[in-house]
Amino acid sequence: MHVTIKTPEEQEKMRVAGHLAADVLDMIGEYVKVGASTDELDTICHRYITEVQGAVPAPLNYRGFPKSICTSINHVVCHGIPGERVLKSGDVVNIDITVIKDGYHGDTSRMFFVGKTSVQAERLSTIAYEGMWLGIEQLAAGKHLGDIGHAVQQHVEKNRYSVVREYCGHGIGRGFHEDPQVLHYGQPGTGMELRAGMTLTVEPMVNAGKREVRLLPDGWTVVTKDHQLSAQWEHTVLITESGYEVLTLGAEQR
Repeated sequence: MHVTIKTPEEQEKMRVAGHLAADVLDMIGEYVKVGASTDELDTICHRYITEVQGAVPAPLNYRGFPKSICTSINHVVCHGIPGERVLKSGDVVNIDITVIKDGYHGDTSRMFFVGKTSVQAERLSTIAYEGMWLGIEQLAAGKHLGDIGHAVQQHVEKNRYSVVREYCGHGIGRGFHEDPQVLHYGQPGTGMELRAGMTLTVEPMVNAGKREVRLLPDGWTVVTKDHQLSAQWEHTVLITESGYEVLTLGAEQR
């Protein structure tokens, strides 16, 4: 396993890429509404990334992925491909953005609600968001990967939801997906020891029902087997000498 430790110069490039990715999510929110198609959202994001930010949408043509963003609606867990699907009231959608700027990646996702959303969907999203932050709070030099997964899993399962195990967070930098894998379940004190200069994503996928998922024939879209809702939030995080720095905070959180 080769884990890259980012130099101060590389860390600054990661900050820039992270801010750009978050800015795309800040921008797209007003367009996530009843009647919009996910293809329209993809086009708006693509133009913003390439024309306004002067950056590159990392998912486009990555291992054959055909679009610039991922849009995962309702029971879609991750990697939903934008298309003709039109959003309707009650839908919940995760939008996952990764941009490349000056050779470095920023990766982040958020949940968006369309029209009037159910209490169940809002609660699921909240628990996934809280789980992500509990995982992030474990990021510090000398801690272990298992500490992250344990914090997420304990919170999610305490609230009677389940954590997807087949997909996980990851190292990130010049590469879209670098070592190590960041599982969202596990035992404290196990796994690789964390070091300052690592950049990782924490991105738990939380299901309202059982944790089992299946991959659709398109080779990308992952759905819950029981067709119950799924929610996900994601941040790119730098481990510092004193703790952590979240690189993909929205403009209002910076």
